[in-house]
Amino acid sequence: MVCFTYVFHCRMTETMTETITRRVVQQHHRGSFSWNRRPSPSKVCKFWLAGNCRKNPCRFAHTDVTAPVNRVLRLNRSSFRESHDPKKEENIRERKQNLSLKKKNEVKECHPEECEEKVTPCASADATTGDVDKSQCTKICEHWMKNSCVHGKDCKFLHSWCYGDGITMVAQLQGHNKAVTGITLPADSDKLFSGSKDGTVRVWNCHTGECIGVADVGSPVESLISEGPWVLAGLLNSVKVWNIQSNAEFTLSASAGQVYAMVAANGMLFAGAQDGSILVWKFNAETSSFDSISPLKGHMGGVVSLIYGANRLYSGSMDNTIRVWDLETMQCIHTLAKHSEVVMSVLCWEQYLISSSLDRTLKVWAATEAGELEVTYEHNEEHGILSLRGMHDAANKPIMLCSGNDNTVCLYELPSFVERGRIFSKQEVRGIHVGPAGLFFTGDGTGLVSVWRCSSDSTASSDKAA
Repeated sequence: MVCFTYVFHCRMTETMTETITRRVVQQHHRGSFSWNRRPSPSKVCKFWLAGNCRKNPCRFAHTDVTAPVNRVLRLNRSSFRESHDPKKEENIRERKQNLSLKKKNEVKECHPEECEEKVTPCASADATTGDVDKSQCTKICEHWMKNSCVHGKDCKFLHSWCYGDGITMVAQLQGHNKAVTGITLPADSDKLFSGSKDGTVRVWNCHTGECIGVADVGSPVESLISEGPWVLAGLLNSVKVWNIQSNAEFTLSASAGQVYAMVAANGMLFAGAQDGSILVWKFNAETSSFDSISPLKGHMGGVVSLIYGANRLYSGSMDNTIRVWDLETMQCIHTLAKHSEVVMSVLCWEQYLISSSLDRTLKVWAATEAGELEVTYEHNEEHGILSLRGMHDAANKPIMLCSGNDNTVCLYELPSFVERGRIFSKQEVRGIHVGPAGLFFTGDGTGLVSVWRCSSDSTASSDKAA
């Protein structure tokens, strides 16, 4: 029994000695590597390869070998700490705070004069009076749009949502919280309708500008039109229909994807769909409803624009083409393939067809003696074109509204394409509708519906004189 106790005591003493020795060694290397890992001198230190290892001794090898170039380039040196000097780290934090504060002050105090390298000011101050002449200014002040411009009338950029003789804003209607994609004012009605990607159709009182009704249709509205007493909204796989006289409402169903565009002609409703087809319904006067008939097929991409003129239906598509349909035979008689991107809008004006695309071009088509359609004029824009609408001002002059993806709508006189003016918005304008007496309406990506008036040049001049 004594012998066993003696042997056990000796072994315990040896074990404790080994443990103490190992801990002494670990204490010596504690600042160099983790306690749970053993040194790997065969592995080259990546910090040493990057030239910033400060550990001595290091758990990895510092060998005089040439590492592969691509390995060295992959090292993110900014993620490594160059030093453990508290004073140096405090200096780094202080520099970062100063830089952040400087950037914040630059945003707050930014003025167009400081941005001359990016944008040339479009107005200059009179040498004697100091007043800023903005008669030739065509650039809106971005800080004014955000309610942050501190220079008021002395700013060299426009503090207005439009420029051009005879163009004035009448009202702004707020209610939608997503992009407005369609606006319509039914004939002989004092109610304006707007559809939005927020899944609602809103009704506005034209006299007060108040929203007097909201219809939740359950899916984003991509198009909105009216024909007589009918108001129609293009939805996913369906068209929602309201009769504002009888208060009847129903849904036209079709498994063709999103309905992007609609037009009514010859007692029929045409709807451009996501699958490339043009859905067709014929109005039934006996039942006061719409009967589905065979769709028009031919496009290889979604149909995003439709217009009717001279017993022809014109369709613009995501396949970059325009198709011309004879409504007597319901057949495609022409395919126009001069655009290189999506044909976003088509417009009939007198004997011409005008098309616009995301390829930044606006093309004017005319019929030849052989009956073909050829491009007779091409107008280039700096940005992609989203929508076209034609109207007449108060003096009955033809005007074309051209919406671009630079958040502007340009007004061109036809046929000269001379710019009449421009209106601005915070986001892209996709919904445009033309009303009576020089009125037109726009809906932008923020959900705002704006009411505008385009008067004649002479009217505008007399207003200014008064």
